[in-house]
Amino acid sequence: MEIMIKSIHFDATEQLQAFIEKKVAKLEKTYEDIQKVEVQLKVVKPATVQNKEVDLNVSVPGQVLHAEKVCNSFEEATDLSVDTMRVQLTKYKEKLRNR
Repeated sequence: MEIMIKSIHFDATEQLQAFIEKKVAKLEKTYEDIQKVEVQLKVVKPATVQNKEVDLNVSVPGQVLHAEKVCNSFEEATDLSVDTMRVQLTKYKEKLRNR
């Protein structure tokens, strides 16, 4: 599984990148055949409270699953995005199993 982290209009710290990689790597427990994961970090409107956006794209055979969350911190947004993606991967896995 390849993990790509892009931070737009700012530089992500190594600590934040390590946190994201650790959380995203756990998705492989839900679905083993993940090809690529793209994580995009954005600061939406710097003056507002809920301004950290995490955009998660997971490539599985034949499809790209997407989750996006906006929160107070990148860590919180990453947690919620990964939880949402775990649900999507479980549903995708069930669909494949029913065919």
